[in-house]
Amino acid sequence: MTEQLKTIKAIHLALCLGVTASYVFLGDLTSIKNLQINLSYTSTLTYLLIPIGAYFISNFLYKGQLSKVDKKLSLEEKFPFYQTASIMRWGILEGSAFIILFLNPDLVFFGLLIIIYLFLIYPTQDRMKRDFEAFQKV
Repeated sequence: MTEQLKTIKAIHLALCLGVTASYVFLGDLTSIKNLQINLSYTSTLTYLLIPIGAYFISNFLYKGQLSKVDKKLSLEEKFPFYQTASIMRWGILEGSAFIILFLNPDLVFFGLLIIIYLFLIYPTQDRMKRDFEAFQKV
């Protein structure tokens, strides 16, 4: 199990570092102007829907994948399902961060929120156990 966890942790770290590096090099984070948000513009509110939608869609798909797994399987047998669900979740979050970066670089703050959340959902064995217990059918 520890080898499998090392693999998924490496995948997670690579995704996080890749999107973070993109924001550092392409997002012009050195300019404080880019971190100011003017919520009076309709387009700004539209771009706010991207991270909110990504959060809800990624969690919905993640929970849906985990709920399909047979509760009788051992944790090692459940791991491929967890890995697939996690990669789907991270991919949606990473994609939405890139969408914000490329469509409207002035709103990199929204992308940074996604990146912070992406770092916070780091895979651990305890989190995997907890998520399977919480989302599987009784």
